[in-house]
Amino acid sequence: MTMPTVDWGTPSASGTEGLRERKKRLLRRRLTDTATAMFLERGFDAVRVAEIAAACEVSEKTVFNYFPSKEALVLDRPEATMAALRTGLARAGRAPVDAVLDVLAGELDALLSWLAAQPDLAAACARVQAFTALVRSTPALRAHHREMAEHLEGAVAEALADRTGRTVDDPLCQVAATALLGLCRVQSSSLRRNLDGARTPEEIRVAVTADVRSAARLVDTGLAGFAPAG
Repeated sequence: MTMPTVDWGTPSASGTEGLRERKKRLLRRRLTDTATAMFLERGFDAVRVAEIAAACEVSEKTVFNYFPSKEALVLDRPEATMAALRTGLARAGRAPVDAVLDVLAGELDALLSWLAAQPDLAAACARVQAFTALVRSTPALRAHHREMAEHLEGAVAEALADRTGRTVDDPLCQVAATALLGLCRVQSSSLRRNLDGARTPEEIRVAVTADVRSAARLVDTGLAGFAPAG
């Protein structure tokens, strides 16, 4: 989770996607895009799920078939992130830090690909910043985001336990999971600083990647490597 996990429009379908799967994916995206636009315009609490359903010409029940809650309409994809982390951490030949860096790089690529495709980069960056501000200023969305982060941390601790033969409540697995997911927060913070509308997507990539990799080196070396600045 770099920024809140909304789908900014990068297709994720495989070449073998059938018509039914494509229709479901497109409706899912239409629901989340519509909800995001309405929330940004009017505020999260002022918009009812029934209004989102009406705008998409579906029933309210259909919305909840795709999303378990109103919050999930704009904070989506935790299962995909969890699956990617589990897969990466299960690879014996891949260091845990590198596995997390792979997932973060993929999420960064998705966001920057969306930005690069927009006709007005500054406006697109402003939209992402407005979305992040919406989440940070809305108690229900903040709580949902924290809940997702806790589930993700538990999944990472479990994957580390499987990898090392420890138990999931082993202090080392708990601390390692917290440290690894700290890289997600570093990426989010760096994006907020660098999505200023002046930098190109490639300049954003370079700056954010440098911040994340700097933090990753600290995770790799431990606090013994936390030297004074300069």
